[in-house]
Amino acid sequence: MAIEHARPGQLIDIGPYGDTFTDQQTHTVVKTSEIEIIRLVLPKGKDIATHSAPRQLIVQCLEGHVQFSTMGNELTLRPGSLFYLPPGEPHSLRAIEDSSLLLTMLLPKK
Repeated sequence: MAIEHARPGQLIDIGPYGDTFTDQQTHTVVKTSEIEIIRLVLPKGKDIATHSAPRQLIVQCLEGHVQFSTMGNELTLRPGSLFYLPPGEPHSLRAIEDSSLLLTMLLPKK
């Protein structure tokens, strides 16, 4: 069965998973015609090779420690860190600790 997306006006808990981290998986929290929000769950040591997103991307660290490589920079993400990337910008990452990120993609209007 598919995970349900949040409804407009629904309160969403994006607090740290903490002790339940190992029971969690990446999932789409919100998806509409104009926005997609994904909670990305990254176990310690997880690498994601260089890739790009076709849309603007906002990345917020919710928990853990992630090294993010983009635009010739090495970014250290910790809880409370946030940055954005333009469409098509190559990036890669590595989870230094068990981590979760909130990814927000702005979708083009149809």
